[in-house]
Amino acid sequence: MGCRLRLVLVIHNHQPVGNFEGVFEESYQNSYQPFLDVLSNYPDIPFSLHTSGSLMEWLVDVHPEYIDRVRGLAESGQVEILGGPFYEPILAGIPRRDRIGQILAYTDYLKKLFGTPIRGMWVPERVWEQAFASDLVDAGMEYTLLDDSHFSAAGVRADEMHGYYLSEDEGRLLKIFPDNETLRYQIPFTDPVETIHYLKQIADHQPNSVVVFGDDGEKFGAWPGTYDHVYRDGWLKKFLDLLQQNSDWLKVTTLSEAVDSVSPLGSCYLPDASYREMTEWALSPERQLELAELKEKFAPVEGFDRLKPYLRGGFWRNFRVKYAELNEMYARMLEVSDRLQDLEETGVDAENIPLLNEARVELYRAQCNCPYWHGAFGGLYLPHLRNAIYKHLISADSLMEKITRSEPNWITVDAADFNLDARQEVRLASNRLVSYLAPARGGHLYELDVRGAKQNLLATLNRRPEPYHEIIRKAAQEKRDGSQNGEELGKIHNAVNFKQPDLDKKLKYDETPRKSLVDHFYQPGLDIQTAIDGGGEVGDFVQGVFQSSMRRTDDYCEVRMIRKGHVGPYQIEMTKTVSLAKGAAGTLEFHYELEQLPTDVPFHFGVEFNFAGMAAGASDRYFYNHLGKQLGELGAQLDLEKIDRIGLVDEWLGLDAALDLSSPANIWTFPIETISQSEGGYELVHQSSVVIPRWEFVADEQGHWSVSITLSLDTSAAQAKALSEAAASGA
Repeated sequence: MGCRLRLVLVIHNHQPVGNFEGVFEESYQNSYQPFLDVLSNYPDIPFSLHTSGSLMEWLVDVHPEYIDRVRGLAESGQVEILGGPFYEPILAGIPRRDRIGQILAYTDYLKKLFGTPIRGMWVPERVWEQAFASDLVDAGMEYTLLDDSHFSAAGVRADEMHGYYLSEDEGRLLKIFPDNETLRYQIPFTDPVETIHYLKQIADHQPNSVVVFGDDGEKFGAWPGTYDHVYRDGWLKKFLDLLQQNSDWLKVTTLSEAVDSVSPLGSCYLPDASYREMTEWALSPERQLELAELKEKFAPVEGFDRLKPYLRGGFWRNFRVKYAELNEMYARMLEVSDRLQDLEETGVDAENIPLLNEARVELYRAQCNCPYWHGAFGGLYLPHLRNAIYKHLISADSLMEKITRSEPNWITVDAADFNLDARQEVRLASNRLVSYLAPARGGHLYELDVRGAKQNLLATLNRRPEPYHEIIRKAAQEKRDGSQNGEELGKIHNAVNFKQPDLDKKLKYDETPRKSLVDHFYQPGLDIQTAIDGGGEVGDFVQGVFQSSMRRTDDYCEVRMIRKGHVGPYQIEMTKTVSLAKGAAGTLEFHYELEQLPTDVPFHFGVEFNFAGMAAGASDRYFYNHLGKQLGELGAQLDLEKIDRIGLVDEWLGLDAALDLSSPANIWTFPIETISQSEGGYELVHQSSVVIPRWEFVADEQGHWSVSITLSLDTSAAQAKALSEAAASGA
């Protein structure tokens, strides 16, 4: 009967930069290795394989035998190797120069590793904008695949998607395959017979079709419950057997063979889009819930199925609007990328070229997409992924400082719109730290990069409403009522499983940013629980606008911020000064002057600090006082009286951060914990430790009160650890 339908199987394997070693290994044992074990027994069934660069580098180091197997399959023609941007960035989240640079770098890496040409690529998270077509072509790509919903949004009917289209930008032509959503939901969750029946219907009605299945390889064993289903229960073997049994009309092939053998269906320009769920997650919580309600309301209405392809969610870039912390990370990445570009254009000495190349790799790693958005799974909500991004950004920044600085000890201060809000921020930096202040937003310290530990201590995250929080509340109530909540295989996005008890009771939301130098005026005598719940505030300094000025000498840099505001009915003036000395490049000094205070009124003033990246719930991560006495783990809620020093230690990181106070204070500490969804269910995640030194006082006869706070950062243990690891690895 001959080939009436080509089926292309595209497997996409990915682990993000910074993910836990155990997750890499578990995914390898449960998915990547057993998948090859089964496919190796079916040499006449080819497939296209994409592996993200972050995972590929791990496989090269830890499981070189896997690389050898893939190389053998590629040489035999069973596997087509797909490329893409090296460290799986979302293309809309990085500059054009880095899009092209990452794709070219990964193509070169794959060619050397497997000895095969790289003609096509995987688009991370299928986030698409039409201008990317020319970027991909300029990077040497001939074709890619995107969700069929992209084509639906362009007005292409479902029965017109069984092939590939030409798309163009600035005269460059790219071939794009629609990725079939029906197959993505069927494979590997429904009986393979159902999939064969679906493909047979297409073949009968549209001979010479090309149908593409492209999806996560982790579905084949790494997702909850799938290992038993796919391998022990034999789903994959049954599916492959059926493909062989129907080979008289069904040809399993690769993207490259389909391009070489089948003509394009025509031309098409695709709108800005991603997969359907991603566009919905980009909406605000209110709009997400509204869209879900509208879909549910109109689903029974006749003709809704024809209308559905034109229903669209949001625009991916608006994740940066939705989450201010994400925008800060993005803006920092752009700053590093721009500086790298400047160095490349101006040129560096030959001996510094290796440092420049290393900085570029660090930048590319810092563009890995997972923490730059949030949907059904953790993403942005996972501190270890955010910390990994900042680790590589700080590394890239420090490498470039090494190229441009002639002396080992230095300090600097400058102002610019660093976070893309059309206002000026201030950057205080040294050979040991980088700090960013936002005078127009409460004078907050919103980023604090510790070079020795490669850690941003203000990679924090606010607690905010998410649409799935209503699912948590509803599920918790049903459990209390005795209802059972099951989880169907394959319905991972809708799973309701609590990894800790009573999560619904821990849903709290922050009204103000969880940063440092956040200035609170509380009601006198306020208790800690009211403060934790966000109550008792009587001032307007938390997010007020400060006027700022800078002073710089060879040995000293200073930022002075002044604001007149209100505490209750009283107008007062605050001067907040942040300074950095060359002789103490790992220490920031904060000095507060409060003036024009009434002299007979009690005040309760507190300065909020947040410390992120220092994990809670471990005995080697703790608070201590001026005597070195441990006060509790970093997740502890403490109400301390009259102390002039509090420190935080993370022995695993090798980091010690201490606050010294010129006047003894009562200190509150408490954790900031968010609730988000992971593959295993809903979980509580520690985001930062809040430390609030606070003073209750009456002003002196001149209506004046002042205090100084010193933040000292000791990374000697981290640096010793890094040297030891480098020596052990032979670096």
